[in-house]
Amino acid sequence: MTHWELEELERSIEQMMDLATAFGLDFYPMRFEVCPADVLYTFGAYGMPTRFHHWSFGKTFHKMKLEYDLGLSRIYELVINSNPCYAFLLDGNTLLQNKTVCAHVLGHCDFFKNNAAFRYTSRDMVERMASSAERIYHYELEHGRRRVEELLDAGLAIAEHVDPSEEGRNARRAAKERMYRKRLGQRAESLRRVREPGPYDDLFALDGPLPEPVEEAIPLRILNKDVMLFIIENSSALEEWERDILSMLREEMLYFWPQLETKIMNEGWATYWHLRIMRELDLADDEAVEFAKMHSGVVLPSRTSINPYHVGLAIWEDIERRWNEPSKEEQERYGRNPGEGREKMFEVREVETDVSFLRNYLTKDLIEKLDLYVYQKVGNDWRVVEKDWEKVRDALVASRINGGIPVLYVEDGDYRRNGELLIRHAFEGMELDLRHLEKTLPYFYRLWGRPVHLQTVVEGRDVMFSYDGKKVQRSFLKD
Repeated sequence: MTHWELEELERSIEQMMDLATAFGLDFYPMRFEVCPADVLYTFGAYGMPTRFHHWSFGKTFHKMKLEYDLGLSRIYELVINSNPCYAFLLDGNTLLQNKTVCAHVLGHCDFFKNNAAFRYTSRDMVERMASSAERIYHYELEHGRRRVEELLDAGLAIAEHVDPSEEGRNARRAAKERMYRKRLGQRAESLRRVREPGPYDDLFALDGPLPEPVEEAIPLRILNKDVMLFIIENSSALEEWERDILSMLREEMLYFWPQLETKIMNEGWATYWHLRIMRELDLADDEAVEFAKMHSGVVLPSRTSINPYHVGLAIWEDIERRWNEPSKEEQERYGRNPGEGREKMFEVREVETDVSFLRNYLTKDLIEKLDLYVYQKVGNDWRVVEKDWEKVRDALVASRINGGIPVLYVEDGDYRRNGELLIRHAFEGMELDLRHLEKTLPYFYRLWGRPVHLQTVVEGRDVMFSYDGKKVQRSFLKD
């Protein structure tokens, strides 16, 4: 971008922020940076500008940058959920494209700040990741790059299996507090069973002295969704520095998790607002045509996958229309008043995630309008197998549960009374990728240090996959 274009972009950003505020958007202070393609794609591959080094990020960078160089794909921007909110723009974009991107980013930042799924995320994650990267670098110097890289390979392979709930996020802190109290020789209040004095103590004492409070042992947790935390706390094969690195990976995953849960909502919300804000700008004719082309490319539907920009925008606009122009039945049955569309949108933006968003607001009319369907491979051919709107909606909702990641639970950390790890897959109709499963089990073994077992369902039968350090074995369980 030229110097004049940067000055014009700066003026436009101030105007767009005023428009966004007038529309009711509430976002953190913004920091915009215009970057060359190499820098932006590096940030995109790493996920953050201050993250630790790992070969998989380089692999991702090479793929993304090659596609950009060949004109097959393009990253217009990268926005970070932080306070202040950082947005990185591509230097190769035109002035109009970067204006659109800035309007889009304002929608994202409003969503980050106000959606309930993001309320527990660290807003200083840029600095925290920089600190983590520094610690990992020092571990490389102390223990060798190869050992650290092997640990990162295993940790990244299972990093998605965390518990993002409030209880799960606080579990690691609670465990550290228990360990700290134990080292000081103190009894944690949560581990004590203290009998409060009562009015009949003198009568109970006739039968002998009242028992003293005793410290209860913590039972081994079963059906623990936070597989990552369970391994960090209970593995006998990990050294302290390894637990520290895995804790960093877990913290980073908890930061990224809300974005997995709200992909369709978030992108639809940002697209809705870049469309509204850009309409308010005084664009020249050629800029209006360029914007129309860019926007249509962003929301272009796909025949083989869901475009979150397209589906999300359609649902947001439908919510606005239905609450702005409720039918007579809706007014009488639900007490809706005309003109409440924008108010309803802000309410939904605050409390929903993709699962509830799709379940509650993806209607029959919308599914037919968007021409959504379920397809799968039948024999050697790919075929549309379902057009019923409820089944299509339910299939889409199912694909968004747990951010689209299979749900695994630790069922037993002392399986067969031999210190082996038993993990159960919460099967809900969708089978695991068996090839991926068999490649992941050795990483579980690397972190646990003992044989690892994973129970799931394949073709309607319970199957146990086991890895003992040498090979993966498969056995069918009896009914």
